[in-house]
Amino acid sequence: MQGQRIGYVRVSSFDQNPDRQLEQIEVGKVFTDK
Repeated sequence: MQGQRIGYVRVSSFDQNPDRQLEQIEVGKVFTDK
């Protein structure tokens, strides 16, 4: 069984866009916190 890679992306305000951070992540599951 292989390990699972989980990503976490955070932006500090609702008008910021997390897409730039998501472009660099190579994981199976991503959680975003706004």
